[in-house]
Amino acid sequence: MASEPSVPRNGKAPFRHPIDWRSPEFYDAGALEKEMDRVFEICHNCRRCVSLCQSFPTLFDLIDNSPTMEPDSVSRADYPKVVEQCYLCDLCFMTKCPYVPPHEWNVDFPHLMLRAKAVNFRENGATLRDRVLTSTDLVGRIAGIPVLVDVVNHLNRSPKVRAALERSFGISKDAPLPEFHSETARQRLARRGAIAVPPRAGERTRGKVALFATCYGNRNAPDLLDDLVAVYAHNDIELRLVPEEHCCGMPKLELGDLAAVARAKAANVPPLLKMVDAGYDIVAPVPSCVLMFKQELPLLFPEDEDVQRIREHIFDPMEYLSQRHREGLLKTDFKNPLGKVVHHAACHQRVQNIGQRAREVLSLVPGCEIQVVERCSGHDGTYTVKAEFHEAACRIGRPVARQVAAAEPQHWGSDCPLAAEQIRELLGAGAAGPESPWTLLCHAYGLKENEHGKAAS
Repeated sequence: MASEPSVPRNGKAPFRHPIDWRSPEFYDAGALEKEMDRVFEICHNCRRCVSLCQSFPTLFDLIDNSPTMEPDSVSRADYPKVVEQCYLCDLCFMTKCPYVPPHEWNVDFPHLMLRAKAVNFRENGATLRDRVLTSTDLVGRIAGIPVLVDVVNHLNRSPKVRAALERSFGISKDAPLPEFHSETARQRLARRGAIAVPPRAGERTRGKVALFATCYGNRNAPDLLDDLVAVYAHNDIELRLVPEEHCCGMPKLELGDLAAVARAKAANVPPLLKMVDAGYDIVAPVPSCVLMFKQELPLLFPEDEDVQRIREHIFDPMEYLSQRHREGLLKTDFKNPLGKVVHHAACHQRVQNIGQRAREVLSLVPGCEIQVVERCSGHDGTYTVKAEFHEAACRIGRPVARQVAAAEPQHWGSDCPLAAEQIRELLGAGAAGPESPWTLLCHAYGLKENEHGKAAS
């Protein structure tokens, strides 16, 4: 799939090498340490990424507190302290580092951290907590059992239970935990049935969409998908559910469990490819899941033609609507104003390199004033949920919350529903809830009142 080019650095657009994760050299601890020595030396002499996440301050503190204040006197036993702070947001590669390929120094810090995570996982495994947190399909199935779901949600809101959970399991007592639903989005949308309209193909879009609901959208935020379906139906886009889906594999990628990523790929590719071959594009409501199929799996499996074919036909939801507008196929019959909107551009949406598509589409609403915040929320998958990292996650995300609060918008939200929950937590009690970009379009089109029985804004 064509995308907007990255900002050139040193006159050339950056690119990423495939990840040779099945090679024995990839798991050679000595070779890994040698490469970390090389890259950490480069990072030390640059330090442009110090404000992005906790990995770089951790690295630079280790260097500055070492006997020579140079990387060569940092103990390699401390390297894992840098690795564990990386949650693979990729922003250092995409926005800061001047030495990414094709530069001769060939620095790809996130993929170096991924390699270190994979070596650690192969050698040491993972804790029970980390295995559970990254097993989203299993957790969702159990927590969503009708007789259990209310109990699980009640316990997750109990301060006493959360304090005990932090002591015994390492789950932060203050981190936002998602609510579970016994009726999944897939069940709700299957009951509603497919949106069947004569498809109108554009230059890049087919007008027929298969929805990959995602673990979070399916079990934790079914209303999110209701609004997405309503907007697509209003725009005469045929929409069907992907017949079968599993976790995209991003949580296991962040853990370094690449064998589990391969299993997720093997489960998801056949049903997705079946929809692509039937003439459908694919959308998913969580940026990390889209990124998995757009970037990570193609780099992990560069020889797999099926993976490459899916990459060509998967879209961020607002990217798809923006492209439909460029093709003259998006309706602009807006009935309601939105006023001032603060939109948080999530990290895994930004690194898809597709531009500010939510801003483009929402700007079509008359009188809509949009402020875009391009900064990490600090949620980062399981990072904020872990007790030892929660304060760092909040420190990373507070500047976003401050910008939202200072703007005093009529609406605010994010490309990523998990990032939105982190921001809401940082805004404090009484703050208005986040709204996805397509929920805002529901308001603007007047669909909230018509389809969900809620008053339109």
